[in-house]
Amino acid sequence: MSEQNYKAYSYRWVVLSAYMLVCLVGEIQWLTHAPVARAAEAFYAGQFNPNSIFNIDFLAMSYMLVYLIVGIPASYVIDTWGIRKGIGFGAALCGISALLKGIFADSFTAQIVFQLALAISQPFLLNGLTALTARWFPLKERGTAAGLGTLSQFLGIIIVMMLTPLMVATDPGKANYGQGLHSMLMIYGVITFIACLAAIFLIKEEPPTPPSEEAYVRHKFTDGLKHILRQKNMWITILIFFIGLGIFNAVSSMTDSIAEYLKVKDSDGLIGGIMLIGGILGALILPILSDIFKKRKIFINICLLGMVPSLAGIAFAAAITPTPEAAYTIALISSFLLGFFVLSAGPIGFQYAAEITCPAPESTSQGLLLLSGQLTGLIFVAIMSARANTYLPFLMKFFVVIGAAALILSLFLKESKPLANLKNK
Repeated sequence: MSEQNYKAYSYRWVVLSAYMLVCLVGEIQWLTHAPVARAAEAFYAGQFNPNSIFNIDFLAMSYMLVYLIVGIPASYVIDTWGIRKGIGFGAALCGISALLKGIFADSFTAQIVFQLALAISQPFLLNGLTALTARWFPLKERGTAAGLGTLSQFLGIIIVMMLTPLMVATDPGKANYGQGLHSMLMIYGVITFIACLAAIFLIKEEPPTPPSEEAYVRHKFTDGLKHILRQKNMWITILIFFIGLGIFNAVSSMTDSIAEYLKVKDSDGLIGGIMLIGGILGALILPILSDIFKKRKIFINICLLGMVPSLAGIAFAAAITPTPEAAYTIALISSFLLGFFVLSAGPIGFQYAAEITCPAPESTSQGLLLLSGQLTGLIFVAIMSARANTYLPFLMKFFVVIGAAALILSLFLKESKPLANLKNK
């Protein structure tokens, strides 16, 4: 196909916006109970054993557990049948399950069932990002598009972190402790259902003509997977996500427990909320700069360099300050920086992986990165929540050490060749 037949259509922003909306509500559903975990335990008192695996923390942990099973099949569906069917299936399952989760809000068993259904929908949504950007966006815009797509996930998390405690009674000293959970879940369920319908109708498979030449050449799923696993830089990137994304998933899922560790009285959700504010700013700035300067590696290095002291600030805040208030302040500042650097590394890393493994299908490379982070996130959350969060302080300090290891690993990455070729044109 000649160069003049490549075109970036304005409808690409409609497709991206619809995708961002469905990812936003999907992330809300992931963490509906996490910011008010202690209040939710009071609401569902008597319906579950707090010492069993099927406790409040399991609702968030289920997303990571299910991803280990569904992540690669979801990528196969997207790569084989396309983003419209793959993402559309995820959106339909997400919308229906969220609505039922709100309708049956008083039953903890129902919460488990519909949360598992929502967890199945998540890989079909998240794994479609780089495939969507490759079909609709030219290479010079894909870091930005991936950043915006990831930004929507952060927005969903920050909404649930900041608004949920306002809708649920979180003061353990009051008689209505835990009330408001039913209406909160119903409100989120209706909003999610509407957003998923919009995504189903607005997301199209591809434009009439591709946005750039490399959008046309793609391996089949199995051939692409073999090609991906032969790339040394991809293995390094997987290890980096194995650490960095795992830490993010753990901290996001355990924000209320971390606040309790810092001796914060009630479930205010600020640690998670501030982290996501930083992530939003990072996702707006760093991926765009990566496109402008046509570099990926150095920005991955910068993100991981900022991650280590940010983790240390949260992990050691209680030990280096005389009062819980001072420790909480340090933890909030550190959470903001952690969000800015770590969460902006995600879209840059996804796009980097897609470029270094081209012509492998993009959702396969992205799915492997997400799978690695879900695996460690699941392990971290299981350990942090065991025996009434006994091991949480140790894990927070351990994150600093493995964060430094991820930084060292990132120094061995090679720059993206497709991006370097674009720079030379």
